[in-house]
This record gives sequence, C-alpha cells and structure tokens, in this order.
Amino acid sequence: MPLDQIDVDNMTQRTNSSGKEMTFLDHLEELRWHIIRSLLAIGVAGIVLFIFQDWLFGTVLFGPTHKEFLSFRLFCSISHSLGMGDNMCIGPPEFKIQAIGFGETFITSVKVCFLTGLVIAFPYIFWELWRFIAPGLHEKERAASRGAVFVCSALFIFGVLFGYFMVAPFGVRWLGGYTLPGVENTPTLGSIINYMVMFTLPSGLFFELPVIIYVLSKIGFVTPGAMRKFRRYAIVLTLIIAGVLTPPDPVTQFLVGIPLYILYELSIFISARVARQRKLREQEEDMLPAK
Repeated sequence: MPLDQIDVDNMTQRTNSSGKEMTFLDHLEELRWHIIRSLLAIGVAGIVLFIFQDWLFGTVLFGPTHKEFLSFRLFCSISHSLGMGDNMCIGPPEFKIQAIGFGETFITSVKVCFLTGLVIAFPYIFWELWRFIAPGLHEKERAASRGAVFVCSALFIFGVLFGYFMVAPFGVRWLGGYTLPGVENTPTLGSIINYMVMFTLPSGLFFELPVIIYVLSKIGFVTPGAMRKFRRYAIVLTLIIAGVLTPPDPVTQFLVGIPLYILYELSIFISARVARQRKLREQEEDMLPAK
C-alpha cells in the first residue's frame, strides 16, 4: 500500500480476535505484548545457552579457531579430491585467548548467550512482527506476502551460517597469523567475540537483499532496468563489501564476493517479476469498463 494512502484513523477499523474494533491505544497494547513475547523468546534461548555455555563457546564460537573445524577439513578434502595434495589444507594459527578484565568472562558469557539467543529467536520475532502487521493489510497484500516470515528467516539464518563457515575461518586464519616484529599475538576474549559478530551478523543482513528489493520494487522505488544498468557498479561494490568482510586474501574475497553477486542477480529477477505483475494488473484495470 502506498504510504500516502495510509490513514491513521483507519487503524481503528482493525478488529481483534473477538471482532471488536480496536482503538489506537488497543494497537499499542497489542504491540506491547508482541514485544514482550519476543523478549521472552530471547530470554529463554539465552538462559538455555547460558546453561550450555561450555558447548556454545568451546564448540561453536571458538570453532573457527580450531584446526578440526568443518570448513578447514572440507577444503583439505577438496584439495585431495582435486589431486592438489595439501595445497588447500589450511588451518588457524595456534594462540591463547585471554581475559584481562575483572569479571570479563562472566559479563561476556551473558552478552554472548543473549546475543546468540537473538539470532536463534529471529524467526519467532519476525513472526510476532508479522502477526501485528498482517491484520492491517488487504487480502491481496496478505496473499502476496504469504511466506514472508519463512523467506526472511531462512535468508537471515543462511547468511549467518555463510559468515560462520566461510568468512570466519579465513578471518581468524589471517588476523590470528598476522604478526609484527617483537609482538606476540594473544587476542583478548572481547576482541574474538567482536570479530565473530562482525563475521556473521552482517552476512545475515546482506542476505536479506532480495526481500528489500522486493519491497522497494513493490512501491516503485526500484526497477529491474535501473538495476541492470547498475550491474557493473554492483560488481565493484560487491568486491568492496567482500574486502571489508574478509581479510585481504584474493581467494577469500572471491569465495565471499560470488554469493553476494548471485544475490544481486536474484534481486534483479525478483524486481523484474514484480514489474511484470504490476504491468498485468494495470492492463486488467484498463480493460475494466469505466464507472
């Protein structure tokens, strides 16, 4: 629905489960409960992760710092399959992680558990948001947006996993192995966590690009023609983003840049489909007899 057609007064026409029309204060109360349920989901996930924090830190968060990590073993297996020997058998450097602040381990544990809980609860949070928005949409808008919760959640989770298994291992290997004369590389607990967040969460957000393009195409802000003209600049922008997300390693930038560019091409396809649907709808409206 175009923004200029939204009328705040019409919000009172929305009805609750009992069929009564809802006032503006009723909307605020409903939104409050959606937020409370979302926070409870994050809290429950965070508490469960805190109970199993040894597994969370030792196996998951610090996984890319271990030579037995899945990505390192996979690249080594591919190297042997291609007859390249151990040329692609890479691994992280050996280093110890230190906590230098008083209470840093406890505070970091709490922060990480609830941040990871936010990632795990993302599908439920988005579902709660959709439950609040959907009743205010027309039937055609709800039908067109069916599956939005699943698609957005899947893209976000897939992006986080891509950052975890592809970006993080190479980032840890490069940054952990970069040294200066007379300087011993002993990273702190906080720095490791910050970089793991930087390697994963931005990837999850970047993978939402097709959804963003779909919305922008719906409101007419983006067209497939404009995106095709911008393609050559998109390639350069993709390489820049890959360079920011990854260490200055051409192989790593290549592995990260290709999926990002595929997302851009997929976004062009989505925008073109939205444009075709809009054109068909306009033709059908023109064929209707004038009142």
